[in-house]
Amino acid sequence: MEIKDDIWYLNKVLSGDTQCFTYFVDKYKNVVFSIALKVLRNHEDAEELAQESFIKAYKSLHTFKGTAQFSTWLYRITYNNCISEVRKRKLKFVSADDVQLPDEPEEMNFDGIPSENRAKYVKAALDKLPQDEYTLILLYYFEDKTVDEIAAITKMTDSNVKVKLFRARKKLQTFLNEMLKEELYTIL
Repeated sequence: MEIKDDIWYLNKVLSGDTQCFTYFVDKYKNVVFSIALKVLRNHEDAEELAQESFIKAYKSLHTFKGTAQFSTWLYRITYNNCISEVRKRKLKFVSADDVQLPDEPEEMNFDGIPSENRAKYVKAALDKLPQDEYTLILLYYFEDKTVDEIAAITKMTDSNVKVKLFRARKKLQTFLNEMLKEELYTIL
């Protein structure tokens, strides 16, 4: 249903009803901003890059082929804009293609965290992740993107996405364990 809604609005915008583009901004602004903020690590830069990403998407709507979901296409534009900005600042990303992992990423298990504090702890742990790992976790677990879709967005190989998801999950687990131990220590 999401694709149908996006396509309907896309066709409206392409046929001249430019006001319909606000549908995309309203629907995707939080994730676009989250990706930009995590990559750029600066609120003002993230706002600017998120806005630029929507402008670029609007100007490029005619190139959207529909072979992927609109959100995948938009997130790729956002991610590419942010990576370009980071490269301008001469920051580098590390690749990790040599690690052997299962074909499908494991599911994250938050059962050990009390439900009333779960969101607080998960958010705090996510904030500690490097921007590329945060982006992968965000896309995979919170935006329900497949490994193939994430690979398309980030221009990584499927195996690199799996490796980075694996490592990010392990880091999250470590961060969560540390936070829970600290919490338990302060209670006792």
